[in-house]
Amino acid sequence: MKEKRENMSFIKDKGLGILLCFLIALPSWLLGKQFPIVGGAVIAILLGMIISLFWNNKGKAQSGIQFTSKFILQSAVVLLGFGMNLSVILQTGKESLPIIIGTISTSLIVAWILHKIMHIPGNISTLIGVGSSICGGSAIAATAPIIDADDHEVAQAISVIFLFNALAALFFPIFGKIIGFSHISGHAFGIFAGTAINDTSSVTAAASTWDSMWKLGSQTLDQAVTVKLTRTLAIIPIVLGLSAIRSHDKKNFTLKKALPVFIIYFIIASLITTIALHFGISSNIFAPFKELSKFFIIMAMAAIGLNSNVIKLIKTGGKPIVLGGICWMAITIVSLLLQYITHIW
Repeated sequence: MKEKRENMSFIKDKGLGILLCFLIALPSWLLGKQFPIVGGAVIAILLGMIISLFWNNKGKAQSGIQFTSKFILQSAVVLLGFGMNLSVILQTGKESLPIIIGTISTSLIVAWILHKIMHIPGNISTLIGVGSSICGGSAIAATAPIIDADDHEVAQAISVIFLFNALAALFFPIFGKIIGFSHISGHAFGIFAGTAINDTSSVTAAASTWDSMWKLGSQTLDQAVTVKLTRTLAIIPIVLGLSAIRSHDKKNFTLKKALPVFIIYFIIASLITTIALHFGISSNIFAPFKELSKFFIIMAMAAIGLNSNVIKLIKTGGKPIVLGGICWMAITIVSLLLQYITHIW
């Protein structure tokens, strides 16, 4: 009886806001499949922002919107773990590992330096640095709860990441042709796309374009996605590191606070997938979890859009865009340089 009352209270308190985010997420998810370069998450956050321009007082919906932007987002990160076969990713990503480490380190260092030089708020710098270096929206989703980033900061970071994602998806295949990537094999360009483009949708868009340009089937796409998944593993040490720093700065460091529960579940989900696939269970069984993860991220982005101040976002957007652009260029240069040194390109 008590549980029933609690469930009814939860629905009454948060149901309207969660339903609203769901209704924004559903068409955004469908549109994202039609326009993968943009992606459902960006569409949802834009729709949320547009609605928030005309709806300042969210009233009874506010509690559910906040729940979606925090707890649904954490749930999405946990479900993301079901898309990771750790053994295969580590095995096939060995060649690209030095490049991945190099690009991630470069982005984080550049973001930290520019945070100091340009006096950009710490949370924005962290989100853009992590989003640029690892995997765009997913990395931002995992990092935001750790550093207590508000919805405005998340929206700003997502917007910056989207801008350079779109540019990379459109221009990297042309750039790859100009600088002389092999068009006989998709190996080199696949590693380049997988290390220099942060969001999965844009990685697949650029790699697919390269395959189409040179009639390579799915060579480039397979290589790029494998590298991209290997990069995604960096979410774990980065988030754990940020958690430890955050707890230490607050002078109340404990292992429990440095190891967020949702990240533990994320690791467990990855291990379950890895063990199951090792024993011959089909990866198709985990496909619904992966799809639900993507949808939950889109729902969370809708909530973040609803909580965002568009006018403030525009007014304060200059420095974060510069930061994102410099991180993007630095990652691109380091990726090319390390490929050249290791004779991949």
